[in-house]
Amino acid sequence: MTSKTRGYLFALAAVTIFATQDGFTKFLGNHYPPILVTMIRFWAFAVFVTVIAASSPGGLSGAVRTRHPWLQVMRGVLLVAEIAVAVLAFAKAGLAMSQSILQATPLLVTLLSVPLLGEKVGWKRGLAVLVGLLGVLVILNPAGMHFDLYLLLPLAAALMFALYSVATRAVSRDDSATTSVFYAGVVGAVAISFVGPFFWVPIRPADWIAMGILCVCGTLSHYCLIRAYGLLEAVQVQPITYLQLVLSVMVAVIFFNETLTLNMVAGAIIVVGAGLYTVFREYQLDLKRRVTEGAA
Repeated sequence: MTSKTRGYLFALAAVTIFATQDGFTKFLGNHYPPILVTMIRFWAFAVFVTVIAASSPGGLSGAVRTRHPWLQVMRGVLLVAEIAVAVLAFAKAGLAMSQSILQATPLLVTLLSVPLLGEKVGWKRGLAVLVGLLGVLVILNPAGMHFDLYLLLPLAAALMFALYSVATRAVSRDDSATTSVFYAGVVGAVAISFVGPFFWVPIRPADWIAMGILCVCGTLSHYCLIRAYGLLEAVQVQPITYLQLVLSVMVAVIFFNETLTLNMVAGAIIVVGAGLYTVFREYQLDLKRRVTEGAA
C-alpha cells in the first residue's frame, strides 16, 4: 500500500469518525448542557494531545516551547468556545442545517486572511468567496416566514473556527504542528474547566457510554486527520473532508428525523463548490510560486 493510499484511507476514516462524533454530540447536546459535554470531551482531548506531544521528537518540553504564547492561548480558547457553540447549534438549529452552514468556514478563512495575515486574494478567489457567502444566505433563507434566530449559532461557530484557523496559520510560521495541537487541547481543557463545573448535572449511567464514545471519536478523528495531512497535501485532503457534510446529513435524517429543505441542499452545494474552488485555486498559486522559486 502506497503512502498516498494510506493517506486517503486515514482521511476517509477521519471524516467518517467526525460524522459519528457529530451524531453523539447532538444526542448528548439534546440532554445535557453544551458546556458540560464540551468540557468532558476536552478533558479526553487534552490527554490525547499530551501523549502525542510526549512521544514527539522534542518531547513534552519541546512541544511547550512557542514563540507566540498569547496567540496559542487565544487559539485554545477560541477552539473550545467554538465547539461549545457548535454543540448548542446541533441541538437547537439541527445537525444537518448546522453542518451545511459550517462548510462556509474555509471561505471565511480566505476572507479573514487578507486583513489579519496580509495575504493577497485575487479576483477569482474573491468572487468564489462572495458566491459561497451567497450560498450561506440561501441556506439561512432570511426572507423565509420561519426564519429562526438559532440559525445564527452555526454561523457564529463557523466564524469562530475561521478565526482559530487564521491564528493557526499565523503560529505555524514559527511553531510546529505538535506545539499547536498541544496548546489547542490543553489550553482549551483548562479554560472550559473554569466554567464547566457550574453546569454540571448528573449524567445517566447509560449516557456515559455515549460520552465515552464521543471522547474516543474526538481523539481518533484528530489522530486520523493528522496522519492524513502527514501523508497527503492539504489540497488532496480538503475535498474528502466535505464528505463529512454528506455523512452528517445522513445521520441527522436517519437517527434524528431531521428534514432537508430545498434551500438547504441548494445552498450547501453552492458553498461546497465555492470552497473547493478556493482550495484548488490556492494550490495552483502555491504550485506556481514554488516553480518560480525553483527556477530562480
